[in-house]
Order: sequence, then C-alpha cells, then structure tokens
Amino acid sequence: MTSSSELLIHIRRADPDRYFTTLFAPSYKREALWLLYAFNHELARAREVASEPTLALIRLTWWREVVDGAVRKHEIATPLTEALNQRVFRRSDLAALIDAREAEAEPQMPDLTSFMNYVRGTAGRLAWIAGRLLGAESEAVEDLGTAYGISGILRAAPFLARQGRSLLPVDGTPEADLITQARALLQSPPPRAAMAACLPAVYARRDLGQPFRPRGLGDKLAVLNAAMWGRI
Repeated sequence: MTSSSELLIHIRRADPDRYFTTLFAPSYKREALWLLYAFNHELARAREVASEPTLALIRLTWWREVVDGAVRKHEIATPLTEALNQRVFRRSDLAALIDAREAEAEPQMPDLTSFMNYVRGTAGRLAWIAGRLLGAESEAVEDLGTAYGISGILRAAPFLARQGRSLLPVDGTPEADLITQARALLQSPPPRAAMAACLPAVYARRDLGQPFRPRGLGDKLAVLNAAMWGRI
C-alpha cells in the first residue's frame, strides 16, 4: 500500500505545479488531492511512454478497468481503488478524465473546437473534480483549470515537437488566439472554498505569451499571494 509520504514524494516529482497548490488546501484534503493529481499524471503518461497510439489506448483501458472496480496492485491504482470504494471520488468523474485523454492518441488535433473540448475535458475537468473535493462544484474552477491547461500545452509545445507530436489545433488557429481564450477564462472568479484547486491558474497568468522559463521563487510567491488574497 502506498503511504501518504510516498504519495507526497511521487506527486511532488510528477506534478510540482499542482503539488505546491495543494499546500493551501485543508490538511485533511491534501492526500486525496495528491492521489487525484497522481492519477491524472498516470493518464498523461499513457501517450508519453507509448511508442504508438494503440499502446496508449491500452494503458487508458487499464485505468478505466481500475476505475470500474478492477483490483490491481500498483502504487497509484491500489490507493485509488480504496478512495473510490470510500466514495472520495465518483467513478463517473474519473472515467470522464480517461475518455478525454483518448484525444491524445489521435494523429492530430483537427480544430479549435476539438482542442478546447480536449483541454476542458482534461485540465478543466481535473480542476472541477478537485474543487468538488474541496466543497465547491463550480464552472469557474473548471474555467481556471482550462486556462492552465492551455498554457501548459503552449509551454510544452516545443518539447513535444522534438518528439514529432503536437496537441495544438492544425486548422491554422494562431497561438495568439489560444492565449486570448485562456486569458478570458482567467477572468472567472475563484470560489474561496476551492481556492487550492484554482491556484494552478496563477502559473497560467504568468506563462501565457512568455518564452519558456524554469519555475522559480517568483512563481511560488505569486501563488502564495493569490492564496492570501483570494484572487488569481
């Protein structure tokens, strides 16, 4: 069984942005958030580690079976099954995250509509689930998560390109239009109860329209400031 400390170490390495934001959640909610974000990371890895799209779909099917109730011995699947049995998460919510990830196995993202559906279904829906866990079912949380997802895809685009991959729409949508979409979503007011689920959007505000740079102290201070004042 994965201990709380092992889960902390795992998510701090796998998703440092979201890990840092969980520190602003109530202490009794953090482990569930770590597990949710670790599960999301496993879904994201499905395509990253697969040599071909079909293998990515097989990995996603494996996780769908876990969410449906299959018992698997695995550092994330085992505690996830326990959390599902205890109704920490709804199976339908996690299944929706898996469904949205299937778009990554497609050869390309055809247009802006498909792109936005994908980002809202992955990063946006993830934020919504985190918000629900914290006590607020809010479209604003999903909007802010979607903005973070857009900025993350733009931030990762040069690295994916070196692997011969892209998650950007191929219909000629300019990057500036994606940035405009994200900035519009960042105007959504975060519900105070779910502030920790909204805080990744702080990174989006800092990253959009800027060249890639490693995370630094300024990013953490910006998240801290947002958490204190309740504004993204």
